[in-house]
Amino acid sequence: MTRIAVFGTGYLGATHAACMAELGHEVIGVDVDASKLAKLEAGEVPFYEPGLEEVLKRNLAAGRLRFSSSYQEAADFAEVHFIGVGTPQKKGEFAADLTHVDAVVDSLAPLLTRPAVILGKSTVPVGTAARLAEKARSKAPAGDDIELGWNPEFLREGYAVQDTLHPDRLVLGREWSRTSRVEDVTREVYAQLLDEGIPFLVTDLATSELVKTSANAFLATKISFINAMAEVCEAAGADVSVLADAIGHDARIGRRFLNAGVGFGGGCLPKDIRAFMARAGELGADQALTFLREVDNINMRRRTRMVELVRDAIGGSLLGTRIAVLGAAFKPDSDDVRDSPALNIAGQIQLQGASVNVYDPRAIENSRKIFPTLEYATSVREACSGADAVLVLTEWDEFRNLHPSELDRVVRGRRMIDGRNCLSPVDWISAGWEYRGLGRPSFTPQRSSMGYGEGLASTTLRLGRR
Repeated sequence: MTRIAVFGTGYLGATHAACMAELGHEVIGVDVDASKLAKLEAGEVPFYEPGLEEVLKRNLAAGRLRFSSSYQEAADFAEVHFIGVGTPQKKGEFAADLTHVDAVVDSLAPLLTRPAVILGKSTVPVGTAARLAEKARSKAPAGDDIELGWNPEFLREGYAVQDTLHPDRLVLGREWSRTSRVEDVTREVYAQLLDEGIPFLVTDLATSELVKTSANAFLATKISFINAMAEVCEAAGADVSVLADAIGHDARIGRRFLNAGVGFGGGCLPKDIRAFMARAGELGADQALTFLREVDNINMRRRTRMVELVRDAIGGSLLGTRIAVLGAAFKPDSDDVRDSPALNIAGQIQLQGASVNVYDPRAIENSRKIFPTLEYATSVREACSGADAVLVLTEWDEFRNLHPSELDRVVRGRRMIDGRNCLSPVDWISAGWEYRGLGRPSFTPQRSSMGYGEGLASTTLRLGRR
């Protein structure tokens, strides 16, 4: 058992604190936000993450987890200090804002009077850890007895508890010029996970920082690649979903993250690839990452393309139309609307004169704070009432499993525009709906009767009906 302090109780910090307690450690979560602390102390998670509330409540009740705003209390209590605060994009710049990370070290280090280990989990530009290590030692009374390592997180929203308690790998960056204490302590913290055989990669500080940013850059690139192929498919009359299935069978490529649609969003991928480009420029390696600028451009272009697709389906103008938007979160199983393609598209459609009614199973409250002028519904049927077109922009299971008969008598126009290519076109077309997807041929009931529907149906069945 290790005494642990986790600084920051946002998505990363709260999840990590609760999961470290679940592993049997004594944990204190530290934050300056009193309202957030009050919720957590009451067993309430201030955001939606499946399974986290149960872990939180269980460990609060067991006495292994508590929360505080006192850095002094954390310094006196803990042997290991995790930094789990946010690193947002700077306003008006691509670079990451490290204000919160630096603030933790500036506040904590002067209170460290005995040997301690600081482990960073926040996503930071390469070179940050080495700088923070020197800062911590220079400010701490314990001086050289303070060791810092970087232990990047690889959480997927909607799977954060699973990814913390059963990760696919653990990475630790350490200073090779110093003792192995930071490694020994990290192995103790994660002993239960290491006993499961989870790979543990120990490297230098710079490489550990690059692991996270490189992983995010690769995933973003893979998504933008298939969205670029969607643009080509639209021009050629091909089907990007069938294309993705076909190339995904190649083990070197793989099918995951090859889902064409409105692109990625959230609080990680967009800002992380921009910060990566900015840092590469500072290091004089800017040409190495120029491709990420096009990755970002392709991603943002998909949102505009979706608006164009809706406008074309309606007849050329959105003025005076009513549009149902299903989905507001940037991904399913989350209430996160940061840089959400769904909300961005809804806002653009409203600006072109449409009345937009949005429904999301979890993200309505957060959506209202960002786009208060949009209309919000409490169910799919309410959102679709009188709609001239229905847009699926977040692939929640509730939307994936929709059947045309549920909406036939509700909508004004039978137009389904699938921004995530997550529906079965043949189901909607055979029910008399016009179906459009990004990077897929436009199918209407009339085209279906001419033979297109039969061809699509056979293709869908061969591929296991996506």
